Amino acid sequence: MMAATVVSRIRTGTGRAPVMWLSLSLVAVAAAVATEQQVPLVLWSGDRNLWAPVADTHEGHITSDMQLSTYLDPALELGPRNVLLFLQDKLSIEDYTAYGGVFGNKQDSAFSNLENALDLAPSSLVLPAVDWYAISTLTTYLQEKLGASPLHVDLATLKELKLNASLPALLLIRLPYTASSGLMAPREVLTGNDEVIGQVLSTLKSEDVPYTAALTAVRPSRVARDITMVAGGLGRQLLQTQVASPAIHPPVSYNDTAPRILFWAQNFSVAYKDEWKDLTSLTFGVENLNLTGSFWNDSFAMLSLTYEPLFGATVTFKFILASRFYPVSARYWFAMERLEIHSNGSVAHFNVSQVTGPSIYSFHCEYVSSVSKKGNLLVTNVPSVWQMTLHNFQIQAFNVTGEQFSYASDCAGFFSPGIWMGLLTTLFMLFIFTYGLHMILSLKTMDRFDDHKGPTITLTQIV
Repeated sequence: MMAATVVSRIRTGTGRAPVMWLSLSLVAVAAAVATEQQVPLVLWSGDRNLWAPVADTHEGHITSDMQLSTYLDPALELGPRNVLLFLQDKLSIEDYTAYGGVFGNKQDSAFSNLENALDLAPSSLVLPAVDWYAISTLTTYLQEKLGASPLHVDLATLKELKLNASLPALLLIRLPYTASSGLMAPREVLTGNDEVIGQVLSTLKSEDVPYTAALTAVRPSRVARDITMVAGGLGRQLLQTQVASPAIHPPVSYNDTAPRILFWAQNFSVAYKDEWKDLTSLTFGVENLNLTGSFWNDSFAMLSLTYEPLFGATVTFKFILASRFYPVSARYWFAMERLEIHSNGSVAHFNVSQVTGPSIYSFHCEYVSSVSKKGNLLVTNVPSVWQMTLHNFQIQAFNVTGEQFSYASDCAGFFSPGIWMGLLTTLFMLFIFTYGLHMILSLKTMDRFDDHKGPTITLTQIV
């Protein structure tokens, strides 16, 4: 995945002489501010072997203007003479990570057209962090190398242009929606820009015009990480070890004539008599996984996973799901009726009725577990020697298309504990405000006063 190549870092500096502490602190602050002025640059072309594989660099390597020129020169000298520069107002490498679509939800990616272009391009290059000065002079650099002035185009004018493969052309395409991005969600902004990229590339493909394309931005959309403790944390950051990201494994797929059932979890652990075993590596990415007993039709599905030996015996886990039509909602809904664990002739039943959703969707939950501290979605009517925990569980048994999950119906409720705390606090403060306003409005002034020119007011005591 393109976002997997992304790294970021903090430039640091240290000093030895106490008298230079202030100057070095200012340099460190300036370096931290400079890390905010980095944007990613994505390049791809229709010609082959324009860029050699980039050597692995240390975390946070920033591509300078000189280094960028060494990457661009081969493409401009040997590649197509038509260059497209997609220039976005704001973009950071974290946007690719956050909105690029994680495994299982690739159809939700905000960069589907860009990812498709990179997959099909014979040559491509991703630079996660490019210095802002290099980007600010990129248009001028391309103009000098191509000998052509930049032409600002949109979709309408692009269709009217007649590009020639032998004549150089620099097309500058400012991606829309960025001016109003403050009123739109980031995903909507990036998705809209990606659609424009797809339309431009489709237009050039229909005209059979060779090109080299670049996507970058004027400034970053996010602040670089770990810059809050600049003065005190620089030396520590140099010594910190990088935390390895968890490996992403493919889902379990049951097929007859086509993929029918998909099952995935970040961690799959089972306990027998309080002895826990991790089955993740034995389940996902295993070619010879035993799925004997699995079954599927339009209204009923069963995924059967058999392990031997496990806890000294053959153990089979059966996920049983059903799909039914409900006239009230006028659609099909699926539910996991039960989870069965077969071992040594005995069967342990777990009720999983909360695993449900529309049949056209998959189901996702952070924890599906028999442990009370992790939601206790697996419920058994009688005490059992078996326990199970599925972390980041996702399953789909109906309307499966290919090897990818559909949109996930999540088990998380809309009202989280934080939302409830906020609502109750707001209601309590509103009650205090209303009560105080009511007390103020209830104040009454005197309507009779003593006149010193007339008879005094006397109060007669009644005995």
